[in-house]
Amino acid sequence: MSLLSDPTRLAGLVTREVRTGSRDGVPTRIAVARRSYQTDPADLWNALTDPERIPRWFLPISGRLEVGGRYQLEGHANGVIERCDAPKALAVTWEWDGKVSWLEMGLTPVNDGTQLELTHEVPFEPEMWGRFGPGAVGVGWDLTLAGLSSYLSSGEVVDPEEGQNVHRTPEGRVFIRASVTGWGEAAIADGDEPATAQTAADAAYSFYTTEPDSGPES
Repeated sequence: MSLLSDPTRLAGLVTREVRTGSRDGVPTRIAVARRSYQTDPADLWNALTDPERIPRWFLPISGRLEVGGRYQLEGHANGVIERCDAPKALAVTWEWDGKVSWLEMGLTPVNDGTQLELTHEVPFEPEMWGRFGPGAVGVGWDLTLAGLSSYLSSGEVVDPEEGQNVHRTPEGRVFIRASVTGWGEAAIADGDEPATAQTAADAAYSFYTTEPDSGPES
């Protein structure tokens, strides 16, 4: 199964929200992505937290996977598991490239399955969020949620190579354009000037459609 067989529709399945916040007096920006999956909360929770299933749609994970323990995603972020309320909510620190942000996932039953709400709060930095807007983190999570959907609907492991090279495909570029546009609209709803949001969305698109080490990471 292709990861992005219908990229415009897939991107449209995510509801995006941007909030302005603060932590310990430091300004933050918060990207919220919501998407529903046609499975029950127990199964979705298991896919999100079982170290045997996580690599089937995301990355291999190791560490002490309990509250207070540290996790490590292979070749990517690590952090501390701060809260775990199975099968409803999970909160962790997201530590990458010497920077700390905060990630939460909440599950809510809906008529056709389960809604996942993913919240990523990052310190505001002009060189990252100020330049790329919410797409700096949002595009990566949109692609991750698409990978989770592909795995849950087909039962097939997502090909890591396909995920790493998605920005080189026509379907991937359509998806990324739709994603940055959606995040730009969410930024405008939070108070950004439309021209500023569009410039940031274009910058995020340019970075995400070049080589992976040249663009922002989720």
